[in-house]
Amino acid sequence: MPRKRYAVVGLLSVVSVITFLDRMAISVLGPRIQRDLGLTPEQWGWVLSAYVIAYGLFEIPSGALGDRHGQRRELSRIAAWWSGFTALTGACTRFIPLAIVRFCFGIGSAGAYPNASGVLWRWLPARERARGQGAVWAASRLGGALAPLLLVPLAIHFGWRVVFWVLAVIGAVWALAWWLWYHDRPAEQPGIRPEELAEIGPRHGDAHGGKGALSRLLGLRQLWLIVLAYGCYGCGSWFYFNWFPTWMVHAGHFTLRQMGVYAAFPFLLGIGSNLIGGTVCDRLGTRIGLRNATRIMTAGCLIVGAGLLFAMSWVTGRAAIVILASAGFATMDLMLPASWAMCMSIGGNHGGAATGVMNTAGQAGGVLCTLAFGYIAGATGNYELPVRAVALMVLIAAVVFSRVDCTAGLTAEPDTLEKSLAPHLAALEDEL
Repeated sequence: MPRKRYAVVGLLSVVSVITFLDRMAISVLGPRIQRDLGLTPEQWGWVLSAYVIAYGLFEIPSGALGDRHGQRRELSRIAAWWSGFTALTGACTRFIPLAIVRFCFGIGSAGAYPNASGVLWRWLPARERARGQGAVWAASRLGGALAPLLLVPLAIHFGWRVVFWVLAVIGAVWALAWWLWYHDRPAEQPGIRPEELAEIGPRHGDAHGGKGALSRLLGLRQLWLIVLAYGCYGCGSWFYFNWFPTWMVHAGHFTLRQMGVYAAFPFLLGIGSNLIGGTVCDRLGTRIGLRNATRIMTAGCLIVGAGLLFAMSWVTGRAAIVILASAGFATMDLMLPASWAMCMSIGGNHGGAATGVMNTAGQAGGVLCTLAFGYIAGATGNYELPVRAVALMVLIAAVVFSRVDCTAGLTAEPDTLEKSLAPHLAALEDEL
């Protein structure tokens, strides 16, 4: 029988596609917008960073609001807000108004993924959470892949401003659909079967997080480790989100049309990476425990990803650049479901706030990467040196992730391996 929780994951996946279409539009259309508005590399770095700064500042409050009042209201508000400022982006004609609008766009879109994590925590059994995260993040990569493939041709034929207006309408439609269909508590969802509620578990029907959750979260050493790790990883991911299309044109010597095709390759591979990574993490967790599975997935993938970024910064052939860039992004994405499942486990019933704290660190890394990249490139004319700095940050993230214990979280929950062994250990104790 169809499961309502799969429809929930489906709706979250749709908004994840929309989120990345809206987020990547400013990047893939960057060369044309820079030319039309006469923006310098330093100014363009601030335009890109304005969104990231606002996104980071409001990530934790948005995640906490979803935990307290429900993700139905919060995700509807988020999608409606960012759609409005996506439309206003298409009306900007100068540097300062564009930076302000992108900052406001970041305020509105902050909290989308922490609230999605809160939904997954309440709607999915523990054995399906990493796969749920994998589906949502795979959808985001689909959005990232579609951005250059769809938006660049649309901008060539109708102008870049029209692109933002079309995206605004799509986001508003999703916000209305989510508000009308979704219910925060699985037991209140129309048409849900008792068998599925039993699969989800009674714990997920509990009330949303109450007061004091954030202060308790901030006292967890494991949360601060994952904050440091995800902040360093954010430098790598935001290089692809913000600077990679421009880097391809200036350093790789791709034309705008070529960039519009090849910039999609990393995100196309990322779709499969997220789906595979979520499945592998869940299955590995049942065999060696969630703690060990998430450590191996996060640290191992980031070590390989850092190496591929270093290699990409040295090669000159276009084919080699596309292969190494795509493999580097896909390898880092392979660990993404594991990292978010790790943080969900640490946060427990307050997973929205916990992942909000983690993702805020990711935005901080994104701001560092975006601004530093622009200033280094503007001062030296060298687009390779900042890529190597990004690779170093990814390598540091791998080391820190290897120390995170996701089972020592706010809501005490035994490791998957420990739970499976518990009956046998109890029987052995009785015999002794």
